[in-house]
Amino acid sequence: MPIPIPPHLDLPSKTGGRKVRLRRVFRSRKALRGLTQWVVDRAIPMALLLAALWFFAARYDGGGGEVYRVFTLLDKPVGHPLLWIASAIGWVAVPAIIGGAAGHVITQRIDRVKKQPSNRLFRRRGLKQRLTPPGVIDDLRPYRYGTGSQQAFVDAFVRVAHRNDWQRAQDHWEVYLRDTMSTQQYADLDRHECLRQARNVALIALRVAALSGNGHCIVCDRRS
Repeated sequence: MPIPIPPHLDLPSKTGGRKVRLRRVFRSRKALRGLTQWVVDRAIPMALLLAALWFFAARYDGGGGEVYRVFTLLDKPVGHPLLWIASAIGWVAVPAIIGGAAGHVITQRIDRVKKQPSNRLFRRRGLKQRLTPPGVIDDLRPYRYGTGSQQAFVDAFVRVAHRNDWQRAQDHWEVYLRDTMSTQQYADLDRHECLRQARNVALIALRVAALSGNGHCIVCDRRS
């Protein structure tokens, strides 16, 4: 039996947990361009793994000098198995990753010589704008006291589609934006424009779905 739609929108909790805030920041990374996002998703974890490998190999071997010489293929790995792992990574993984990343950057630069996106025409981007990190996916709770359109959105998306379940609505709002920003139509947008346009599309699409029939959520329907 379907859950009835509540007559009124419940008030959200006053504070959000640190876990939810970190989740919003992490999901907002999808607004980054391909290489930058790859660095966040793959390169940083691999660098941390290499640092941990270096630390433990140096600890067992008695110093970082030998690990460095094995890692850079100056010496043969002799002794602890971690040295063999470091040698294999230095021989195979590191050159492949660096070469692949460099090839990707060069290819992208060549392709963009005559493929300037129309949304970037006649714009001047300073160093500050280039280095500014992207925004964060919105917390829906301030929408309850925001503009008329924001209040109408949370009334439809939270009350109608999710039966006043603010936590579930917030999660599905973030998932929709995250996956929308990963589509091809947003690939040529800069990090700020990508999040802004995806948010505008989400406000319309999710509200229309919530007000159709008995209240639908696009994410709920896809996951059911």
